[in-house]
Amino acid sequence: MKITILAVGRLPRSPEADLVKLYADRATAAGRALALGPVEVVEVEARKPGKAAEAEVLRPHLDGAHVIACDEHGTQRSSRDFAGQLARLRDDGTRRLVLMIGGADGLDPALLAQAHGKLAFGPQTWPHALARVMLAEQVYRAATILAGGPYHRD
Repeated sequence: MKITILAVGRLPRSPEADLVKLYADRATAAGRALALGPVEVVEVEARKPGKAAEAEVLRPHLDGAHVIACDEHGTQRSSRDFAGQLARLRDDGTRRLVLMIGGADGLDPALLAQAHGKLAFGPQTWPHALARVMLAEQVYRAATILAGGPYHRD
């Protein structure tokens, strides 16, 4: 199952951008034997401000994919639960998963309504760049959990 982290905005060269790449690469390597991956990061930018304009540039990347939107009102999942969700999607024949992060004001309501699920990182407000890092890290952690690697919560 190919996994795409789709995000509005481009990260400049930064420690956060380096971490996103590191975790995406690690997730790809760890998930290879599990039919999870590759994990790619796709960044898009709208030509106009606002959620509707952002939705226009996000929408073409969603065709044929199972979409999980990152949203403050989404479901909070433990790392094990998230890993289980990825495994179920893979086992059910999902070929492509898109994990979508909106702009600073969140995602367009119509796009949220089309998502198959919503994921929240908790009630705190997180910088856009760190949300990408956390999502990429959780995909990597899910792959290591599913591979039977040691997990500090066991």
